[in-house]
Amino acid sequence: MTQKELLYLEDAIKHEKNIVDICNESMNMLEDEELVSFMEKELKKHEKMMKDLLDMLEVKCNG
Repeated sequence: MTQKELLYLEDAIKHEKNIVDICNESMNMLEDEELVSFMEKELKKHEKMMKDLLDMLEVKCNG
């Protein structure tokens, strides 16, 4: 994996972490149960994406 690809992966992980943080903050402010449910689904989706990216990085680093 090239340095540029590693930097891209690092950026993607940071973006997913940011989205996870935003979802968590938003859920704490929402009162509408439908919106909370929507945000929970989004949170899970982005937590999974972040985990998948981290797993990919780990595989690449460990050969």
